[in-house]
Amino acid sequence: MQTDDEGYPGWTFVLDEYAKEDYKNLLNDERWNRLQTNALLDKANYFKKVKESEDEFFKTAKTALKANTKAPNLYQQIKTHNPYLSKQQQDYSISLKINDSTNAAYHVHLPKNYNPKKKYAALLFLHGGVRFSQLAEYQIPQKNLGGWNRFYTKYAALNEVILVFPTANKTYNWMTSDDGFFMIPKIVQQLKTALNIDDNKVFISGHSNGATGSFSYLMKQPTPFAGFYGFNTHPKVYTGGTFIENILNRSFINFSTDQDYYYPPNANDTLTKVMNNINADYKDYRYNGFPHWFPEFDESEPAYKILFTALTKSPRKPFPQKITWEFDDNRYGNIDWLSNIKLDTLATRKREHKQLNFKIEKELKYNKQDSLVFVNVDKQAFDFPRKSGKITASYEENTFTIQTSCIGSLSITISPEMINLKKKVKVYINDKLYFNQKIKYDPQFMLNNFIKTKDRSQIWVNVINLKI
Repeated sequence: MQTDDEGYPGWTFVLDEYAKEDYKNLLNDERWNRLQTNALLDKANYFKKVKESEDEFFKTAKTALKANTKAPNLYQQIKTHNPYLSKQQQDYSISLKINDSTNAAYHVHLPKNYNPKKKYAALLFLHGGVRFSQLAEYQIPQKNLGGWNRFYTKYAALNEVILVFPTANKTYNWMTSDDGFFMIPKIVQQLKTALNIDDNKVFISGHSNGATGSFSYLMKQPTPFAGFYGFNTHPKVYTGGTFIENILNRSFINFSTDQDYYYPPNANDTLTKVMNNINADYKDYRYNGFPHWFPEFDESEPAYKILFTALTKSPRKPFPQKITWEFDDNRYGNIDWLSNIKLDTLATRKREHKQLNFKIEKELKYNKQDSLVFVNVDKQAFDFPRKSGKITASYEENTFTIQTSCIGSLSITISPEMINLKKKVKVYINDKLYFNQKIKYDPQFMLNNFIKTKDRSQIWVNVINLKI
C-alpha cells in the first residue's frame, strides 16, 4: 500500500480503530478480507523498515571507556567521547519503552548534512492536548514538521538545531501525571547515545499543555536542559507545588496572547512582576489580537525568531556556583551538583522558607454566544498540596555553604572544574561544619554516572553524602 498525501501508510486506513465504522458497508465483501490480509502484511513490512532505520540510527563506532583507566585520563576520555557516525536519513521514528506493556515513538529531525564530528543544539517540542492525545506507534515527518510547527522547522534549519517531537496521552504525559514525566529526560539520554549533541544546548519548548510541560521540567527536573520556552503557557505544576524560585537555576521565555482562555493576560502580567521581584531570567512577549492557537497564524513567526536567537546564545552552565531548589517529592530532589536530596517532613519550616503565590481574579471564558469575555474568579495561581523542603547552596575556593529547611540528607557531586582536588573540601550546612577532607577521583562512580546520563560536560568524579 502507498502512503496518502499526508504521509500516513495506506494500511492504517484499513486497520485503525475507526475502520469498522468508516467502511461498515464493505465488511461483508470478501474483497475486504483480502484487503485486510494485505494491510497486515504491509504493516509488518512497514515496522520492519522502521526497526531497521532505528537500528541504523543508534549504530555507533566501538569505543572502550574502562573504570581501570587512570582517573584523569578517563575524565578526558569521557569529555572528548565521540563514537558517532553519519546518518542515512534526515528523519527518524524512534521507539520509547514506557513500561512492559506500553510503547511510544518520537520523531527526530536532523539538520541537513548532519556531521557527527560537530556538536549540535537540540530542541524538544511538547505538543498540547495531552488529555485527548494518543501515544504514537510510529512517527512521520509530515505530522510534525509542517502546520503549526512550520516555523520550528524553518528556524531549526537556519540554525542547525536538531528537532525532537515526543508524543503523550492522558496517562503518560508531561503535565497531569508523573507516570510519564520520565519520558523527556529518557529521550535526551537516548539521543546522546546516537547523536553528537551539545550537552549545554538542550532545550524544551511547547504549546498549551506542552508549554505547561516545559514549565514543569523547569520547576522539577531542569538538570539536562539549558532553557525553556512556551507558547500560550499555563505556568503551573499540576502534580504538586509550583516553586517559582526554582527558575533561578535556568530561564523561561513565554509567548502569550491577550485572547487566551488557557491563561489570562492579567495573570501573566502579575507573574512577570513576581519573576522580576526575584530577579529571574524570565520574559513574557505579548501578542495582541490572537487566541490560544497563536502558532497557527503567520504573525507568530517573530516569536520563533526570538526563541532561536535566545537558544543560540543561552548555553547551560554545568557547574553553577549557586543553586536554589525547592521540592515536595523525593523523586525530584536533584539539581546539577546537588543530588539525592531527601525531605524531612517532620522538621520545622524555617521562617525564610516561604511559598510565593498570587491571586487570579479574572479569567477569559467563552459565553453561550461563543464570545470570549472576562469572568470574575477567586483562586490562587499555584497549589501546594504537600510539605516541601528547600535548599540554597553555593561554593567558592573549595568551600560549600548550604542552608536547608525540612531537608534530611543530601549529596554533593564533585567535578574537578568546581574544586581543587589537591586541597581539602569543606562543607558547611546551616552554619555547621559537616565535611573537611580531600576528594579523590572515583573512576567507577565517574563511569557509572556517564553511562546513566551520557553527559560529556557535566562529569562527576566523586560524591559527598551528608545526613543533616
